[in-house]
Amino acid sequence: MRFTKLRLNGFKSFVDPTDLVIHEGLTGVVGPNGCGKSNLLEALRWVMGENRPTAMRGGGMEDVIFNGAATRTARNFAEVALMIDNADRLAPSGFNDSDMIEIVRRITRDAGSAYRANSKEVRARDVQMLFADASTGSHSPALVRQGQISELINAKPKARRRVLEEAAGISGLYARRHEAELKLQGTEQNLTRVDDVLEQLAQQLSVLTRQARQAARYREISEELRLAEGMLLYRRWREADEARGLAEAGLRERLIAAGQAEAAARAAGKAREAAEDALPPKREEEAIAGAILQRLILQREALGDQEARAMALIETLRGRIAQLGADMEREAGLNRDAGEVIGRLDWEIEQISRAHEGHDERLAEAVEAAREAGAILTDRETLLSEATEDSARLAARHQSAARLLAETQAGVDRAEAEAVRAREAVAAAETAVADGGRGAGSRRGSARGGGGTGGTVRGGAGGGRGGAGRGAGPRGRGAGGAQRGRRRGQRPAGRGGRAGAAGGPRGAGGASDPGPAGGGAGL
Repeated sequence: MRFTKLRLNGFKSFVDPTDLVIHEGLTGVVGPNGCGKSNLLEALRWVMGENRPTAMRGGGMEDVIFNGAATRTARNFAEVALMIDNADRLAPSGFNDSDMIEIVRRITRDAGSAYRANSKEVRARDVQMLFADASTGSHSPALVRQGQISELINAKPKARRRVLEEAAGISGLYARRHEAELKLQGTEQNLTRVDDVLEQLAQQLSVLTRQARQAARYREISEELRLAEGMLLYRRWREADEARGLAEAGLRERLIAAGQAEAAARAAGKAREAAEDALPPKREEEAIAGAILQRLILQREALGDQEARAMALIETLRGRIAQLGADMEREAGLNRDAGEVIGRLDWEIEQISRAHEGHDERLAEAVEAAREAGAILTDRETLLSEATEDSARLAARHQSAARLLAETQAGVDRAEAEAVRAREAVAAAETAVADGGRGAGSRRGSARGGGGTGGTVRGGAGGGRGGAGRGAGPRGRGAGGAQRGRRRGQRPAGRGGRAGAAGGPRGAGGASDPGPAGGGAGL
């Protein structure tokens, strides 16, 4: 195989399509620095499969694409084609179909490189093996780059051996050997994975065998179960058929009983209609009894309210009595103090009269102190008289409240008795309704008599209130006598007033309901 032509399009400085014809013998390229001589060698390396950007003197493989100049726009792809003469048919079997082999490598921005051999897509590995079998390639020592001569002189024996092997034409064998070793390693790894898969399959086989035995056992049990279920369903069908027969017999009996019950229901309906015809009078009697009972309940509630008010009044009077007792004790203490002062003044007067030596001024002072003490004593006696009168009035009002409470309790007892008689009348009315209405006229008369009794209770309560109003006269006269004694400023008159207030127990009834004559007795 011999290189015949190199075509460049958009590769580095070769922006336009350029052909380099390689003749037999030695072909040289002469030119100044920077004209692109090294680019031709790099294009040859690149088309033979070079993948290192540093070997192309760039930072990335896309740097081989023409990037533009001041007068030219940048290209989007770069392409290099190498024409090989294969007249001797020394190429590998995959490329040995024609006399000329055209190897094309094309790189596009953001798309990567692609190889074609005689217009067919091939792998980069196939192109590299093609040139390795021809004892050349992108790394061949036959392609001498800048500085490579000094590297060969200073190279190690291993690098020199590689140069000799390429010169002898066996470098392709080493490449194929390396590829074969890689394939053997891959095969060994595959065998190892196959062993693992076989172990897994063996485990799965044991599991599947156990599951197969379980499935066979399941089929046997399923057959037995279907047989047992069939027998059970047949037995249940027989039992259901017998139960159906019994149910039909029971249904006939129930139909007969239903006909009898319907006849009885019709008879009961007729009886109910007759009872409903007799029910309105009984309902009227029940309504009358309920009205009487409601009236009695209202009367009892009213009496309860009166009792509560009376109890509250009694508690108030008790508090006033306790307060008046405390006032009486305080007045008694003041009287004792006044008596002591009078005794001391008497003693001083006696001493002064005995030791009278003409001390008129002292005598006048003593007389004045005695007058003041007498005035104080008179005021204390007046207050004591008023407290005594208040106590008598409170005692009278307490007695009146107690008598009113007793009368109220008696009225409540009478009302409860009337309520009991009314409930008995209601029970009798209900009994009469159950008996079919016998004796209705006589019970209505009893109910009207019960209503008259209620009127008697109200009359009794009114009489009690009237008596309480008439009892206010004597107490008013006793209080008036006490006031007249207080206006005179004499102690005997005050004591007479207290006696007059306490001596009229009959007039204490005016405390709860005072009449015109008892107006002076109020607190």
